[in-house]
Parts: sequence; C-alpha cells; structure tokens
Amino acid sequence: MIKAVLFDLDGTLLNRDESLKCFINNQYERLKKWVGHIPKDQYMKRFIELDNRGYVWKDKVYQQLTKEFHITNLTWRELLDDYRGEFRYNCVPFDQVIQTLDELKSSGIRLGMITNGYGQFQMENIKALGIESYLDVILISEWEGIKKPDPDIFKKDLNRLHVLPEQSVFVGDHPINDVQAAKSLGMTGVWKKDPQWEKVVADYTISDLKELPFCIKALTSIDAD
Repeated sequence: MIKAVLFDLDGTLLNRDESLKCFINNQYERLKKWVGHIPKDQYMKRFIELDNRGYVWKDKVYQQLTKEFHITNLTWRELLDDYRGEFRYNCVPFDQVIQTLDELKSSGIRLGMITNGYGQFQMENIKALGIESYLDVILISEWEGIKKPDPDIFKKDLNRLHVLPEQSVFVGDHPINDVQAAKSLGMTGVWKKDPQWEKVVADYTISDLKELPFCIKALTSIDAD
C-alpha cells in the first residue's frame, strides 16, 4: 500500500530550464544600463553554459561573467544578490503540478520533498510555485547538512512522514541522486524524463506529472493482488 510520495524540486516540479531563461532575460533587461554592451543572446547563452544545469553555484558563474564580459560597474556579488532576490519571481512550474499534488493529497497520500540546494533560496522557490501547503515534509540539503544521494536524507523524510520505504514513491529527474538512491532503500523510483539522460533504470518512467496518479493506482492494484 503506497502511503507517501516524495518529490525532487528542480527538473521535477520546477521547470528550471525555463525558469532560468526567464530570469536571465529579466535580469538583463533590468540591469541593461550596466550589461547592455553585451548582446543579450550571448549573455544568456554563456550564463546557461556556466550554470551547468544548476550544478555550479552562481558565485562562480557571475565571477566568470564579469571577467569575460568586462562588467565593471556591477560586482559579481551584486549580481549574485540580484539572483538570490529575484529568481523566485521567474519560477515556472511544469504542467499539472498543482492538479497532481491536489489529486494525490485528496486520495490520502502524504507528500514530501527532498531537494539539494541552499535552504532559503529553495524555500522561496517552493513558495513561488504555490506548493508549500501540499507538502507535509520539506527537506533541503543545506539545512539538513546532508544531500542526495545520501540515504540518510531519504530516511529522515520517511521517518517524519511515518512511512516505510516500501510504502513510498520517489519522483525525480536525476537517475542517480533521485531514482537509484530511492530504489536502493526499497522505495519505488519514478523517473521524470529528462532529455539529457538515456536508459535510466526506474520502476516507472513518466513524461508528464499527470501520469503519476496512474502509477500510484497501478502500485495499489499490485499490492491488492
């Protein structure tokens, strides 16, 4: 019997690629007085390259940008502060996020989240998506002192939800940090497709969040048999 569904944030509920594009575009326009000597498409392209899908924190990104593009009237720290304060206003959810969480919650499923990243920054993004009230437990790596794929952060979330691994599903886009880490504990691993990965070993694969409730129903049916 599935009693809980746990989610990753970036790339799973938050469309980070689109959110980042929106943010960079808006930052460029807001700060055009200081960065307007750089063609916008070049600024955006280089930012995305340096960001490496979120695996490089923005202090390094902005240090490199200010150096390469000779940004002199703004420091990299000021640009970083702008990122921290403004990214939340550019958060783009994947389709069906609220509908999916609402359907799961209405069926009595407990909901949790485990995300790597900086605590306050990630929490602001969660609030921006309007999903905080759906989540019974939210664990963010900075605040917990451990991060995925460490099994301890999964165990902590499961303990707070009062469920066993075999009663739980984890949904994420990363094949190692999310799917395999969850499966290694006995959880059901659901991979939300990401085009950068191929041949991911998961219990279920979904392209759209609206498919998730059907996976849960299928697992419930298997348990009943």
